[in-house]
Amino acid sequence: MEREFTAPRHGPLVRRCLVVVVAMFGFGFALVPAYRIFCEVTGFQGFIAADGSDRDRGGYVGAVDESRTVTVELVASVNGRAPWGFAPVERRLEVHPGALVTTRYRAVNETGEPRAWQASYNVAPGSAARYLGKPECFCFQRQEFEPGEARELPVTFIVNPDIPSHVKTVTLSYTLFDLEG
Repeated sequence: MEREFTAPRHGPLVRRCLVVVVAMFGFGFALVPAYRIFCEVTGFQGFIAADGSDRDRGGYVGAVDESRTVTVELVASVNGRAPWGFAPVERRLEVHPGALVTTRYRAVNETGEPRAWQASYNVAPGSAARYLGKPECFCFQRQEFEPGEARELPVTFIVNPDIPSHVKTVTLSYTLFDLEG
């Protein structure tokens, strides 16, 4: 007895694969706003949620709490082996919550050619990030340097007086990413 050969039916499998591809594509687009909401809620990546409208460049504006200080440690690193010198001018600051503070980081292009970089930042502990506002920062835009150029770059920040009293130290960390290499 001969068996009749029938071609396999791929229609249902193809439809399932197309549904998965479309769902993955939609999930990829949904990640950006979901990540922003996550950062606003948790304070991750330095987002501030002081009144629900402030983000990276906002912060507290009001009375200074002279009764206490918070230590702000400044950290700098260069991603990979990029040809840059990068360090804070001051490594540790004692600040009164509510006071507007300006400090500087020093960056040096250690090559013989023009280079550009962008810095990203993080705040630790993560729970303190929502209480640190930065109205001015070199990290907000691309930085272009001539060969061998050195520059001091300002960052202005404010620690919101609503920061919990158990938070005694906040670390503001910058990582420099070379855009040319």
